[in-house]
Amino acid sequence: MASRAASEPRADEGERGESSSALPAPAPAAIPNGFSETNPFAGPSVLPLGAPPFDLIHDEDYAAAIEEGINRHLSEVASIVAQPDAPTFDNTLAALERSGQLLTRVMHVFGAITAANTNDRLQAIQTEQAPKLAAHADAIYLDDALFERVRDVFDRRDALALSSEQRRLVERYHLDFVRAGARLAAPEKSRLRELNQEEATLTTEFQNRLLEANKAASVTVDDVAQLEGMSEEDIASAAELAAERGTPGVWVLAIQNTTQQPALAFLRDRALRCRLFEASVHRADRDGPHDTRAIVLRLYALRAERAELLGYPTAAAYVLDDQMAKTPAAAADLLQRVGERAAAKARRDAAKLQAIIEESGERFVLAPWDWQLYAERLRKSEYDLDESQIKPYFELDRVLRDGVFFAANQLFGLEFDERSDIPVYHPDVRVFDVRDADGSQLALFYVDFFKRDNKIGGAWMDMFADQSRLLDSRAIVYNVTNFAKPAPGQPALLTFDEVGTLFHEFGHALHGMLSDVEYPMLSGTNVSRDFVEFPSQFNEHWALDETVFARYARHHRTGEPMPAPLFERIKRSRTFNQGFALTEYVSAALLDMAWHTQRVGDRLTDIDAFESDVLRAHGLSVPEIPPRYHSTYFAHAWNGGYGAGYYAYLWAEVLDHDAYAWFREHGGLSRAAGQRLRDLVLSRGNTADPAELYRAFLGREPRVEPLLEYRGFTSGEM
Repeated sequence: MASRAASEPRADEGERGESSSALPAPAPAAIPNGFSETNPFAGPSVLPLGAPPFDLIHDEDYAAAIEEGINRHLSEVASIVAQPDAPTFDNTLAALERSGQLLTRVMHVFGAITAANTNDRLQAIQTEQAPKLAAHADAIYLDDALFERVRDVFDRRDALALSSEQRRLVERYHLDFVRAGARLAAPEKSRLRELNQEEATLTTEFQNRLLEANKAASVTVDDVAQLEGMSEEDIASAAELAAERGTPGVWVLAIQNTTQQPALAFLRDRALRCRLFEASVHRADRDGPHDTRAIVLRLYALRAERAELLGYPTAAAYVLDDQMAKTPAAAADLLQRVGERAAAKARRDAAKLQAIIEESGERFVLAPWDWQLYAERLRKSEYDLDESQIKPYFELDRVLRDGVFFAANQLFGLEFDERSDIPVYHPDVRVFDVRDADGSQLALFYVDFFKRDNKIGGAWMDMFADQSRLLDSRAIVYNVTNFAKPAPGQPALLTFDEVGTLFHEFGHALHGMLSDVEYPMLSGTNVSRDFVEFPSQFNEHWALDETVFARYARHHRTGEPMPAPLFERIKRSRTFNQGFALTEYVSAALLDMAWHTQRVGDRLTDIDAFESDVLRAHGLSVPEIPPRYHSTYFAHAWNGGYGAGYYAYLWAEVLDHDAYAWFREHGGLSRAAGQRLRDLVLSRGNTADPAELYRAFLGREPRVEPLLEYRGFTSGEM
């Protein structure tokens, strides 16, 4: 999962970059909001590439810096509007790109910390500032005089001597202003401001409630015998988590963001499996402080009203109008075609799992909390493979250095050197210098791997600084995951799915690091949601490349490479359980789309009934396979920037498999092929339409056949 798309209004974070603004700004002396020159955000950081000075930043610094950043940004924008000269690209568009740098500095860091290392004070600041930041975005995008200047340049763009990137910037700014409501009449703008501030408050509340819900839903086990089937390392990790929470002598199974939980693949105690599954499913739909149901019901209605104000029939129509898919119908068609076949395959697999249950002498009907365990047994039966065999070969640091970094070196010539002299926000965080093939410093890369109670679930990439030639700034990128932290003295061992997560998030990181554009708005991952997942999902393919795999897949105790027959069984099993995986994903994507295709006046009150109706209507009502996320803990949809956009993973999967097929045809893991991808896609950010970038790279339109092959479907099945 990447951070956001470029088409989202950006003024709530400030315009990105690190160099000083060419526009006048208030002096940084102390003012009523408490901001002064001693605030660590007052000026650009003196650390390498402007890295955040985490050793100097305290919780109380954020609010003052945010409010001063808003004030300065508004002053800079007012200067743009007030100048007597006629609008030009330089005095309007480039000036906007230079503005808001203080707000950018603080929001880059504040956004990272409140997601990965939050506390009560930070959450209070987040709650207080969210509506102010939304109001700030509206103050810019709904400013009539500013929009007139942008529109003037836009209308004359054909007559101006603009580079292709400058023209793209003009068109993106104009489109963003229009989509933000710049053309609305005053009463509609007033209502839009109210909706935007309410949404900002609700999405923040959703994030904070879900964070606490995940922690509260964790399952405590007081008898280690109940953990039969789990590895020694995982049991030790559960004991360590219990000790960290102040309850030594028991074991705590943490809840991850998805419906299914990793331990369900190993626990033999069916009652405990059921208990863990129910804790996951109901983490946020029971009366109490963690209940998100009212937030969900208000957010879908709020977004429907906003879309109608902006001239769209639904929120999904609004969102997809600026994506590759263009319409909800196009996205839903792909989901439906894949979902129907996936569900049929899943039902066949369910019958196999039921047979295994009965052959073992047990007398129960397959339930959702049984699927993972018996799927592992089926995999053992069909492929002579189970997770316990392969996990010892995937030690985290080796996968990172000899897998992820090695592939990037072979493709792009990048080198990675760990640093211990740059401050971090948590002791688990690590920092790497990224050097280009010519030895020059390209970027900084932070990693934060282990699950914490004060970290939201899932995995993501974001930036502490965007690359921009205009602002003379290079990328500072971070990846965050939620891998189980090993007990002291134990290795951090990954499942193969987690290996894929590592490669995936680093694919986003490469998109940010390799950016080579002029303007921050167009930099790196600031692209449409259904294109931003293409580089990340493409990068996952190198996890099974023979050359890469041979380097990182080594036993954590002996250092011996994984035996070739075991590697072959992993490759052959890649289509295993795809019916389940696609069904749970497509179910969630269709729920997301269904919420965001509701119209003003629709009055939904029962979330469970709504979900059942949607899945039944699409032929995806498979009791044994619940959606990957139920609505009440669907962070992508409600506070993760993927509302009406969760389909993007499948859309981008068509692109990534087709691109990997091209690589196989052109030498595979090679500098020549990597350089082409870098030059034509990864370095270009949003400087051209994503479909144009992809066609330029591949030389043709994308094909769906490589996806079908990888997922184990034939063309006839589709």
